[in-house]
Amino acid sequence: MTSHIDPTRAQFEAFKSLDRDHPIEMLNLVRFRDRAEYPDGHALADQDLTGAQAYANYGKDTAPILKKVGGSILWRGGFQTMLIGPQDEAWDAVFIARYPTAHAFLQMVTDPDYRKAVVHRQAGVLTSRLIRCAPSDNGASFG
Repeated sequence: MTSHIDPTRAQFEAFKSLDRDHPIEMLNLVRFRDRAEYPDGHALADQDLTGAQAYANYGKDTAPILKKVGGSILWRGGFQTMLIGPQDEAWDAVFIARYPTAHAFLQMVTDPDYRKAVVHRQAGVLTSRLIRCAPSDNGASFG
C-alpha cells in the first residue's frame, strides 16, 4: 500500500488554486499504524503508543484550532467493509470536516500550534485520503 500522509507540493498547489471563498467539506479516510512512529528526539518517541493513540493526541491538540477557524466535524462513522473499491483499503477513522472557507482550512494548517500537533498525525497514520468537496443541496436522488 502506498502511504499518503501529507500532501505533495503539487496536490497542495492544486488545492490552493481552487476558489477559497466558499464553504468546503473535507472527507477524511485514515488508517492507523499498529505502533506510532515519532521522530527521534520527540518527547513521545520512546513511548509505546499505538497509531490510534497518537491520532487521538492529534485530535485533542487540534480541536481548539479547528473551532477557532470556524470548522467542525460534520459527520463521523465507523468503517465496516469495502463494497466497491480496492479490497486492501480499510479505514480506522472516517469523517467529514466542514470549514467556512478554504481560507479557514489554510489558516488552520499554518497555525503554529497546529504545526506542533501534526507530528502526532504523522506518527500515527499509515495512510490516508483527504478529499476536498464543495457542499451541495441534499436531494432525493443520486443525480
